[in-house]
Amino acid sequence: MRIEKHEDHCLKSCSVHSYIRKNWLGSIVFPFSALLQQSEFLDQTEVLQRAQIFKKNCKAIFPNRRIVTTVFNDEGIQFLVTRYIKALNPPQQLLDIFLHDSNATLDLIARFVSLIPFMPNTPDENDGSDIWMTSERCVSLATGNKEEHAILLCNFFLYFGKKALVLLGTSGLEGHVAYVLTQETNEYLLWNPSTGQCYKQFDPFCPLKSVDCLFDDRNVWFNIQQSNTPMAVFFDYSKESFWKPLLPKNVQGTKVQSIQPEEIIYFETDKSMVEDLRNRIERTLKSKVMEWQPKHPTHWNRRCTLILRHILPKLELGIGSFVSSEGYNEFERILQFYWVTGFPIQMPYTDVQSVIDAVYQTGIHSAEFPQTEFALAVYIHPYPNNILSVWVYLASLVQHQ
Repeated sequence: MRIEKHEDHCLKSCSVHSYIRKNWLGSIVFPFSALLQQSEFLDQTEVLQRAQIFKKNCKAIFPNRRIVTTVFNDEGIQFLVTRYIKALNPPQQLLDIFLHDSNATLDLIARFVSLIPFMPNTPDENDGSDIWMTSERCVSLATGNKEEHAILLCNFFLYFGKKALVLLGTSGLEGHVAYVLTQETNEYLLWNPSTGQCYKQFDPFCPLKSVDCLFDDRNVWFNIQQSNTPMAVFFDYSKESFWKPLLPKNVQGTKVQSIQPEEIIYFETDKSMVEDLRNRIERTLKSKVMEWQPKHPTHWNRRCTLILRHILPKLELGIGSFVSSEGYNEFERILQFYWVTGFPIQMPYTDVQSVIDAVYQTGIHSAEFPQTEFALAVYIHPYPNNILSVWVYLASLVQHQ
């Protein structure tokens, strides 16, 4: 600090002496390699600015199409969406089930992602200023938004060497959605992470209504084709007359560091906890069924309940064609004497009340025949990290006259 001081015996008109006084404020130490990375930081700032301009230009062409180029992580740092894409390992438990059937394994992995509960919907106009978690965080917290589910599924597919990208668009059923696009030998497949279902591009039953934007670990592409319906879209994003790229070709091949971890660490779900939860849900549902029909006593058919308990575990792993099983023969005998109404409900576990609501909405409990009997079975299939698949089979049985 520079200090100016007058001599005590001197008038103000006298000369002033200046002194330098050093006050210690502190110090900072950083590795020399940080200096070498300064250019990278400057490049990233430039890219983020470019991304905002790119988004603005895309919106000027097609205002109603979705485009997301940058988001914030859970620490408030802004990143390109490309840095969320990286090959990551699924749980080993899933890889060990269908050792010789890669297609079945992919379906199972898509199912696992769909079982991770979704965060409550946020206003769609916040696209671009969202906070996205890493895939590891999404799995460890067992929750995520639509985009985080799609990124997780995309990263799992990349682990298998698939050519996969995240697709942003809209659905007639879900509004704004994020799908995963995989490029196969002769076709493109569209995967819905919220249901685990896979559709071919020209499948008329695919709920996807618009294809607006694609991104992978290298670039973001905006659809500038006149039509954005899945059946009409030309998915070859290397053609700039169909897809507008964020980064030019001389830049998009440059690998930037992903914000994802090297691998995801999973923990095994406590099976005794799962069994306690199953018992609690079953007891609660039985109590609710009796509560929902106060005018009639509730009779439970134990034989049918045992059959339903045998069926549910087979449904979870896609081996639900129990036609040749012993359970089906037992079920046939019941159908000889009863008119049976009911179906299995499957849902990701979030809380007991959600299961109660789902069962109530079926209306199966509201049987008007006074001699109606009921059968109820609950099965919970545990996946790693406390991600649970809940099955409930409620059936009503009325004896043939």
